[in-house]
Amino acid sequence: MNGYLILDLKIADFEVFKEYIEKIPKFIEKHGGRYVVQGVEPEVMEGNWCPERVVILEFPSKERAKEFLNDPEAQSLFSIRHKSTTSKLILAEGCF
Repeated sequence: MNGYLILDLKIADFEVFKEYIEKIPKFIEKHGGRYVVQGVEPEVMEGNWCPERVVILEFPSKERAKEFLNDPEAQSLFSIRHKSTTSKLILAEGCF
């Protein structure tokens, strides 16, 4: 089954966040991942969830998604994301 990382984020400092945007794709690709949804402003259809931006990444497996998140070389980029955004991240399995 594929692994999907779903990120809900609010950008607080775009100038700082730009480095993450520029450099993270190579780490996503390194772990077999790809963007399914890339930083779009979602339309809330039901409930009170109000994300500002959504990113969905697809990996060949849940394990590969976790490898991406634990990649030692990407940790400084994750730190940039944590400093420049307020974000929530979940991992889900799917069969698409």
